[in-house]
Amino acid sequence: MSDFSLIIGNKNASSWSLRPWLVMKEAGLEFEEIIVDLFSGARQEKIRKLNPAGRVPALRHGGQLIWDSLAICEYIAELAPDKKLWPEDRAARARARSVSAEMHAGFPTLRGRMPMACLQTYPTPQLEGDLLWEVGRIRQIWRECLEASDGPFLFGHFTIADAMYAPVVSRYRTYQVPLDPPLQAYAERMLEQTAMKDWFRECNPADVE
Repeated sequence: MSDFSLIIGNKNASSWSLRPWLVMKEAGLEFEEIIVDLFSGARQEKIRKLNPAGRVPALRHGGQLIWDSLAICEYIAELAPDKKLWPEDRAARARARSVSAEMHAGFPTLRGRMPMACLQTYPTPQLEGDLLWEVGRIRQIWRECLEASDGPFLFGHFTIADAMYAPVVSRYRTYQVPLDPPLQAYAERMLEQTAMKDWFRECNPADVE
């Protein structure tokens, strides 16, 4: 039995769960998945039994509980320093943490208007107001990071920053958001990652908001 248990929500819909799941896969860690049905009427009771904070994801490692997507990613980065889940260069690492924190704390309109639905395809919502700004800001982040690192990922190799934006890659495909060729190439590269393919393969299309 693995020392790690990752408590997550439905894969088709839980963007927060995808992020640390990808990081743990990238770190090469074996872990047990505990999936809570977020569409069940008793979901809150079930989650609180596993995590007193009442949210997914959460990671159990031995007797320790770590909750919050970014906190879990940071924890895994410390456990697997050889995987270089943050850039080695101090300036690049600071930028990677900044754009990861921006995604973690921001973009509420995009989350509300474009909920994650990995296996679905929907018309592009009207890009105006706050949604237009948020979509444009993400394009700017991707473009600047890729230009500075020369790719193929945001900071050269795959890092936590890529995991933090992975649900956006999925959303942009679902809602057919137009991207410039370099950004589209990055999105397609992310979707071709083995772990991303595994996640999509395990999604249930009935799990949608």
